[in-house]
Amino acid sequence: MSRPRATPSPAASPSPKPPLPKTPNPAAKPAWSSPIPPAVTYPNSRKADTTDTYFGTPVPDPYRWLEDPDSAETAAWVKAQNEVTFGYLGQIPFRDRIRARLTSLWNYERYGVPEQVGDELVYAKNDGLQNQAVVYRQRGNEAPRVLLDPNQFSADGTTALAGMEFSNDHRYLAYATSRGGSDWNQVRVMDLRTQELLPDVLDWVKVSGTSWTTNGFYYSRYDPPGPGESDMSGKNEFHKVYFHQLNTPQADDRLVYENPGMALGFRMAGATEDERFLCLYLTDGVSDGNRLLVRDLTAAAQAEAWVTLFDSYEFNNTVIGNVGGEVLVYTNYQAPNYRVVGIDPGRPAEAHWREVLPETANKLESVSQAGGYLLASYLHDASSQVKVYSEQGEFRHDVALPAIGTASGFGGRREATAVYYAFTSFTYPTTIYRYDIATNTSTVFRAPAVDVNPADYDTTQVFYPSKDGTRIPMFIVHKRGLELNGQHPTYLYGYGGFNVSLTPGFSVARMLWLENGGILAVANLRGGGEYGEEWHRAGMTPHKQNVFDDFIAAAEYLKTNNYTNTQHLAIAGGSNGGLLVGAVANQRPDLCRVALPAVGVMDMLRYQKFTIGWNWAPEYGTSDDEAQFHNLLAFSPLHNLRPGTSYPATLITTADHDDRVVPAHSFKYAAALQAANAGPHPTLIRIDVNAGHGAGKSTALLIDEWADVWSFCFANMDVVPAL
Repeated sequence: MSRPRATPSPAASPSPKPPLPKTPNPAAKPAWSSPIPPAVTYPNSRKADTTDTYFGTPVPDPYRWLEDPDSAETAAWVKAQNEVTFGYLGQIPFRDRIRARLTSLWNYERYGVPEQVGDELVYAKNDGLQNQAVVYRQRGNEAPRVLLDPNQFSADGTTALAGMEFSNDHRYLAYATSRGGSDWNQVRVMDLRTQELLPDVLDWVKVSGTSWTTNGFYYSRYDPPGPGESDMSGKNEFHKVYFHQLNTPQADDRLVYENPGMALGFRMAGATEDERFLCLYLTDGVSDGNRLLVRDLTAAAQAEAWVTLFDSYEFNNTVIGNVGGEVLVYTNYQAPNYRVVGIDPGRPAEAHWREVLPETANKLESVSQAGGYLLASYLHDASSQVKVYSEQGEFRHDVALPAIGTASGFGGRREATAVYYAFTSFTYPTTIYRYDIATNTSTVFRAPAVDVNPADYDTTQVFYPSKDGTRIPMFIVHKRGLELNGQHPTYLYGYGGFNVSLTPGFSVARMLWLENGGILAVANLRGGGEYGEEWHRAGMTPHKQNVFDDFIAAAEYLKTNNYTNTQHLAIAGGSNGGLLVGAVANQRPDLCRVALPAVGVMDMLRYQKFTIGWNWAPEYGTSDDEAQFHNLLAFSPLHNLRPGTSYPATLITTADHDDRVVPAHSFKYAAALQAANAGPHPTLIRIDVNAGHGAGKSTALLIDEWADVWSFCFANMDVVPAL
């Protein structure tokens, strides 16, 4: 499902550098080229007399005009805000050194998880500073050949590869591209024998894969926007499933499923590997799960008959494959930690289901069917454990992982003898392994040559009590031998929503912070998926305040246990995590020195009116319901700014092509924050051009953004990094 999520940028690692002094001198401010700190004069943000009344409660919305991304007034406001922000950042004397160091760190080879396509391996590789990774094909020990080079999609590297799917006969490739970070995709088809493009071009594709059967594939799309409708902010309604036959125009695509009586909800379809079953996934934009229906494509007499396996929208259900006539479904129905059940569509009643992988105390994060086995990834305290079972559910063995961290991949076809996976942790650069299923052995396929020594850093996991006493886990990473004197620059990151699990992962951008004596803390807040659906629901509406309490308690733990203090603490999060940072900064403006809300959901009363925002209603609730309105109003970042308050130094980041969490959220929040802030700390907004919610962002844009984030943090903590 498409959820608002922003993830940390993957990246490279540092060479050893001298640490910061053990007790930084608070008086040693950075040598600004202007007064210390430079005065900030904000652009004028016009206030309009706009008020909505919800259930008798009037709510002013003076910056409503910033919701129009195409207006000249909005464009002028964006230009003026960027001039102020980049003018401020440009005066930080070590900003260029940070960018240079990040550029050096980023310049190493990075590989994606390979896929076996016939007798070839297909994998993505970035040489280092390429804006987009290049996709290669390789047969045996032959030299790899370029299959797709997304760097050629656009002159500035801002058009990204958004997905690939190979036909089951290995003859064709359907691939999707995203321009400027948009969620809108265009799908093209390549003949793998000649690497020539077919004339097929599919537009207005969103929240969709491509699922092949003979001579074509299934996909989902919307109708084109009507006259006067914005493709970047307009509400997306009436999602439909189509079948596209090769070498035909999109206008001739066959409609497979629509629901003209239900405007909201996603409709997606996918065929099993053997092309026997077509699986239909339906959401309603109200509940948090999906209905699941299947159609037997081999039974001509029943070709148009859908069989319902799960009729409720309440639970999450995904077909991972089939064994003959039995469909294997990954589900949290009667299993908050998830399980796998086998269902015969000819006898779909629950009484006939077969328990394949029962629920355990650990969350079953994902399952793949490959090589005649089931490869199951579990989470134990937010770290991966991988187990191999027969297709009947009989345990075979555990996969030995290199350390505590995150393993992902393990996909493959039924005839595969080996699969590939990636392993990473906070200080373990992402390494690709080949796993022989039968012998249960892993060998390194590609290990990055990154100038970082994991032994130089310590990663610990602590557990701390939240406000209501709930035990919350948190990872803390820093240089080995760090003295806990309460003075260290600390970057606290959180998300807390949409069943998303924050597990250990390597980031070159974060390594710059660590090598300069900083501390990284990642809190596994309620609302995430680390401990299954009960953990998730504990952070959903009407319990969203639990997430903010968990994050505040994490910050207090770091201060109480002498990792840092208020002066040296930054709180950060993106998308749903941007909401988290905004809400916490409002509730506790004294908590930290720096706040970094990225692409955040900041207007909780109107989020459902833009693009696919309605899809987040199960998580948040909406202002259309009276009880939910009052709950949302209590924490909405835009509506809880208090004039005359001293707020943390704030750098809001967003992008002009973010059509998931539209930039109006950040625009309106920035205007309101600048008007409310009575303290000495800057409150700025940084707006990327030709970028979106985060996926596919070019290397150049990532380096620039992280250079600005770290410069802003160090400068406002009065710390000079030891670059």
